[in-house]
Amino acid sequence: MHRIRLPRLAAFLIAPLLLSANAQAQQSLDEKINQAVQPAADWVTGIIFSTIPLGSIDVPFVLVWLVLAATIFTFYFKFINIRAFRHGFQLVRGDYSDPNAAGEVTHFQALSTALSGTVGLGNIAGVAVAVSLGGPGATFWMILAGLLGMSSKFAECTLGVKYRNENPDGTVSGGPMYYLAKGLAEKGPGFAVVGKVLAVMFAVFCIGGAFGGGNMFQANQSFSQLVNVTGGEASWLADKGWLFGLVVASLVGLVIIGGIRGIARVTSKIVPFMGIVYVIAGLIIIFANISAVPEAFSAIISGAFSPEGVAGGFVGVLIVGFQRAAFSNEAGVGSAAIAHSAVQTNRPVTEGFVALYEPFVDTVVVCTITALVIIITGSLDPSVDGVQLTSNAFESAISWFPWVLTLAVVLFAFSTMISWSYYGLKSWTFLFGESKAADITFKLLFLVFVILGSSMQLGAVIGFSDAMIFAMAFPNLLGVYLLLPVVKRELDEYWADLKAGRLKKAEEYGDPEPAE
Repeated sequence: MHRIRLPRLAAFLIAPLLLSANAQAQQSLDEKINQAVQPAADWVTGIIFSTIPLGSIDVPFVLVWLVLAATIFTFYFKFINIRAFRHGFQLVRGDYSDPNAAGEVTHFQALSTALSGTVGLGNIAGVAVAVSLGGPGATFWMILAGLLGMSSKFAECTLGVKYRNENPDGTVSGGPMYYLAKGLAEKGPGFAVVGKVLAVMFAVFCIGGAFGGGNMFQANQSFSQLVNVTGGEASWLADKGWLFGLVVASLVGLVIIGGIRGIARVTSKIVPFMGIVYVIAGLIIIFANISAVPEAFSAIISGAFSPEGVAGGFVGVLIVGFQRAAFSNEAGVGSAAIAHSAVQTNRPVTEGFVALYEPFVDTVVVCTITALVIIITGSLDPSVDGVQLTSNAFESAISWFPWVLTLAVVLFAFSTMISWSYYGLKSWTFLFGESKAADITFKLLFLVFVILGSSMQLGAVIGFSDAMIFAMAFPNLLGVYLLLPVVKRELDEYWADLKAGRLKKAEEYGDPEPAE
């Protein structure tokens, strides 16, 4: 664990505080930065989100890339998303955990950390957008995309553990940048060069995504929701984004200084707590309107295949559902493989089984409950924005729920930030080496961006960062395709041992060996 003296940390945080305070005084600063970044941002996003015609509508190629891969992996691994579902739960529960295995966190903690990077605004605001644009039928295609995405998570997280680096101090570093570089190198010199190029591309994209979509966007949106429930433009907080940012940056700093163990301890508590609160609130509303549920499911199923008033008809609603699901659970992007690589295990495929639960919880459970609440409360209004639409739906049944939603948004944003700080850090150290200096430099830069994200409206910068997150999918999935036989071999060997009863249960391992 790296320790940073508090005075030094405080001094570093004061500098961006003064900058952001100055930005409040000079309203044009945000605009100047946006104007400077806009041309490059437009060029990059134009490439990443370039479209291909499908019927009467244009579909982002990155969406086709993600969904096609998920479908191929599902068939290649013979519906691993279904047949390994039960065993994945046993692993999350710790039934087969080896306390002496290499790694830093348990299966449950790795899953919580990865979930904290995806469960959040995509489930709360993204679902509302999907149902507004695609009608109730979009929910059906979201669920299907979530089920297919489970297979992508399985493949990339298995590879993440397989090719991770186990450092002398007991820490581990893993993720797409490592299996792209090390895995493809096994195929020969030519592939080794390709692997290194793809690994560097992924790391650069991941760092960009960590600073923006995994940081500034989260800080900005959580602050906006807090201002909304405290009076909007008349709120005392309305012009104090810098103060909110400073508080959040201080809390984030306290967590990320402790590395993945500190992050896992926090996310393994925040994610289940907020997830349970959100799901229970949704179920209360669903059961209170139980008579409307059959009609809601009927609208979801009929709207999936014969939508009315949706641009593009059947294809249009399918694309909306797939797009929201893919952008929510990030299956195929590769980010989650970084968190899952820190798990304690000697069998890489076990974490692939655990990772199945990430898209299931994120998309199939949380997104579906959000959609049902919006539909059965009759709150569907295309003119209302994402988070506000979800808030209105819950508020129609639970008057005080906007406060709960605000807490959920802030905590989900907080957990997303600390998870993405780890993703960005591992990409940073992959490029600049595993050193204390590299570690501290990235963490301090990350905290600066928390404050800037809260106090500045940098739309072009955040849009550029969103493009970086989905750009990660191109080198990542290309590498996964080439390494599919490795995953298949790991799967077949483990599955044979499981069926033959050769796997040891947790109680058979005894107490963990003392650290040297």
